[in-house]
Amino acid sequence: MESVDYLKVELKKIEAWEKEQKDLWFLEKIGRLPFMLLDKLTPKFIQDKIGLAIDELGSYIQTGGQYLVNEETILKKFVPEGSVLTADEIRVELHNHVPISKMDEVAEELGNSRTKMATIQGATTGIGGIFTLAVDIPVLLGLSLKVLQEISLCYGYDPKEKSERIFIVKCLQFTSSDIVGKKAILEDLASFHQGSQNNQIVSQLQGWREVVTTYRDSFGWKKLFQMVPIAGIIFGALINRSSMSDVAEAGKMLYRKRRIHDRLKQMESIRE
Repeated sequence: MESVDYLKVELKKIEAWEKEQKDLWFLEKIGRLPFMLLDKLTPKFIQDKIGLAIDELGSYIQTGGQYLVNEETILKKFVPEGSVLTADEIRVELHNHVPISKMDEVAEELGNSRTKMATIQGATTGIGGIFTLAVDIPVLLGLSLKVLQEISLCYGYDPKEKSERIFIVKCLQFTSSDIVGKKAILEDLASFHQGSQNNQIVSQLQGWREVVTTYRDSFGWKKLFQMVPIAGIIFGALINRSSMSDVAEAGKMLYRKRRIHDRLKQMESIRE
């Protein structure tokens, strides 16, 4: 296990990253405009498809829905090939023995992989302009939820638990919030370090639909450029790459912070 001094230095790096999070520039404030346009121009059958896809996200907090990832695939990255350790045993290793540097390495690998997938997805849906944009939004949300679950597993947390899914949605919300929103979310997430999450955080979410709408609208003006057929390939790829990279970075930093706090608590209890 790492030394207390090392953990405290790494914690300060994360806190510095949190302070560096800047306000969204003014164009972000017109983010809803493309989606008002989308609602007016998109045929009803496509709107219905978007509605069904986004409604599925609503079940994520309650049950995980179709977005739960295969934890075995992720956890096996932390043991030698051919190991007979069970998922629970690997999770114990993550809690107590696996260096945080190894967790960082696997989380970075997974983040890069999902970012490449999102880039390809953006380029593909950019071909058809406004019509394929309608498909891109829920797919990008789904990829974001999956990478955050994978990162949670890397740091020894279980996305099958409802409290972890709430943390994941808050991470997603963090990436699309302005500076005031980011500060409020960081304060909310502090309760996870203190072990007092549960009902307070649940009530602060104010419904999953608000979270999804905020996330969608936050990069709405960028998606406006993706509505141009063919040219949308380039814009779609770049925008999705940037969005997924931001989500993966936030997930890694916020989960890393939790694991460091937990390690420090472990060391304190051992000394006592």
